[in-house]
Amino acid sequence: MKRREFITLVGGAAVAWPLAARAQQPGRLPTIGFFSAGSAAAMRDWVGALVQRLRELGWIEGRTVAIEYRWAEGLDERLAEIAAEFVRLKVDVIVTHSAGPVLAAKQATGTIPIVFALAADPLGNGLVASLARPGGNVTGQSSQSNESSGKRLELLRELIPGLRRLAILANANAPSAVAEMVDAQATARALGLEVVTSEIRRSEDIVPAFETLRGRADALIVCAEPLVFTNRVRINILAAAARLPAIYLAREYVQAGGLMSYGPNLADQFRRAGDYVDKILRGTKPGDIPVEQPSKFDLIINLTTAKALGLDVPPTLLARADEVIE
Repeated sequence: MKRREFITLVGGAAVAWPLAARAQQPGRLPTIGFFSAGSAAAMRDWVGALVQRLRELGWIEGRTVAIEYRWAEGLDERLAEIAAEFVRLKVDVIVTHSAGPVLAAKQATGTIPIVFALAADPLGNGLVASLARPGGNVTGQSSQSNESSGKRLELLRELIPGLRRLAILANANAPSAVAEMVDAQATARALGLEVVTSEIRRSEDIVPAFETLRGRADALIVCAEPLVFTNRVRINILAAAARLPAIYLAREYVQAGGLMSYGPNLADQFRRAGDYVDKILRGTKPGDIPVEQPSKFDLIINLTTAKALGLDVPPTLLARADEVIE
């Protein structure tokens, strides 16, 4: 690197150096504790979106901020352990997602700020006191997966006009998934559909769950949460083998071979979480930062999967899709 370019780079970094970083004790960078109920591989793109936004805001990993990463790998018992470890490390802010990890962090500390990149029903799950003024040490973004479950069922019925029997797959240990399952059950029964549910609690339960569904349903709703997301490829393969058209919350499931998804852009929500972290590290109290809700929901359709299932996607449905994978 030329000397002039190096001086310019250093000068630019000094300008962008976050105020809170300057206030830290010499030798210690402000520290973010990021943890997930899933795996590093499954979360790569979403974490990348968060880190990129932090960089844009002047928080450069290893230079102006430190990030400690922890992964529960689908083991719920690890959540409390990780949260307790972050408290011992005295991180400056904890970033996570989904109700289970957020609740674990909230139980571990009432003082360290907690930011959730997404949570299905933060008010109903007791994560915050209100959306406008969360109060306490927790804030973040709602994915509204419960509220949009009715729309996912509507899209399934449009794709499969003769839909009579609906299967719902959910992790019984995940509060958000259970809430989504309950909402989907109520909506389906109000429409006169037969409903069969299949509950999982760990990765080893997924194959047996599909065995119980074989031949008992015309379509499937998969309730979103970290365990399911981590195993999305396996779930897509099993759904195809069972000839079950399935709908999901996010595009990442469809990119991995799923049929259809309807929900917010989750990578964008992780990116927006960077703004929350930035405000908190600069001195804003988390309880004063409103919980945001997604303003746009994307419909993604995988035509290759539809053809493999022998489905003809109506032109009206294709016309409304935000992305069609072929």
